[in-house]
Amino acid sequence: QVQLVESGGGLVQAGGSLRLSCAASRRTFSGYAMGWFRQAPGKEREFVAATNWGSGSTFYTDPVKGRFTISRDNAKNTVYLQMNSLKPEDTAVYFCAAKMGLINYSSYYRDSSYDYWGQGTQVTVSS
Repeated sequence: QVQLVESGGGLVQAGGSLRLSCAASRRTFSGYAMGWFRQAPGKEREFVAATNWGSGSTFYTDPVKGRFTISRDNAKNTVYLQMNSLKPEDTAVYFCAAKMGLINYSSYYRDSSYDYWGQGTQVTVSS
C-alpha cells in the first residue's frame, strides 16, 4: 500500500509560479512511476505530467509543455511539479498518482494506469 500526500497548492496570480510536492509513504519509492493529474470544476480529471523511475523519462500534456516540470527525489520519496507561467485555465485540484513499474506511451495519460492516488491540492490562478 502506498499513501500519497500532496502539498504546495494555493492562490497565485497569472504569470506566477507554484511548486507542488507529493510525499509517498512507501520506502521503495524508486519502483514506481509517478504522475500528476488535475480536475477543474465541472470537468473530468485530466493528465498533466508523469515520470518513470530509473530512466527518468517524462511525459507532459501539450498545454503545460515548457511551463511545468516534473521531477522526483527518490531519497526523499517525493515527486514535484514545478509550475511556471501559470494561467487561469490551470486552476484545478491537482492529484498525485503512483503506478508500480513503468509507464509508456500507451499508458502514461490514462488515470486507470495508476494504482494509488493522493487526496489532491487546490491550485487557483487569478487573472
